Amino acid sequence: MNTFLALLRGINVGGNAPVDMKQLKACFESLDFINVRTYINTGNVIFDSPMKNKSVIIESIEAKINESFGFKIPIVLRDKENLKTLCDTFPKTWINNDEYKTDILFLWDDYDSTDSLQLIKQNPEVDVLIYVSGSIGWCIRRDHYKESGMHKFIGSTLYKNMTARNINTVRKLNAMMWNEKSS
Repeated sequence: MNTFLALLRGINVGGNAPVDMKQLKACFESLDFINVRTYINTGNVIFDSPMKNKSVIIESIEAKINESFGFKIPIVLRDKENLKTLCDTFPKTWINNDEYKTDILFLWDDYDSTDSLQLIKQNPEVDVLIYVSGSIGWCIRRDHYKESGMHKFIGSTLYKNMTARNINTVRKLNAMMWNEKSS
């Protein structure tokens, strides 16, 4: 059995693409995924599947979401080993709180490369970016946000080809994937 995390892009944000988490869970269960769990209202779904082919899994989820909710939602799929690698690689000091903003950008496969770092207009004096297989971690001090490239990121090519979660959410999802009791 394989444990996966599906990250849905753009649901329940600003009133757009409204998706009820109980209905989303039922949608995944209808695909014969087991141990389906959701976390917060932004489209984080952990599930187990005997299937290994990520492309087939992604296609089936995207089709079912479109059928169930009436709109297309792109997803990023990661297995629990990938999420653990991310959490083990990004510095433990990277947090999301009143002082720091730390986001993990989960990249679409076509953008899964260190070359994607070049698509971000960053300010090396305040932005700290690290590429880790399938993602880019981005940490800045909140009081430097106006100087950061982060506020110019929305609408860029890379922005349209990824979905983001803050580091605290990513660490919680990782814990959920490895420890059934934490859900």
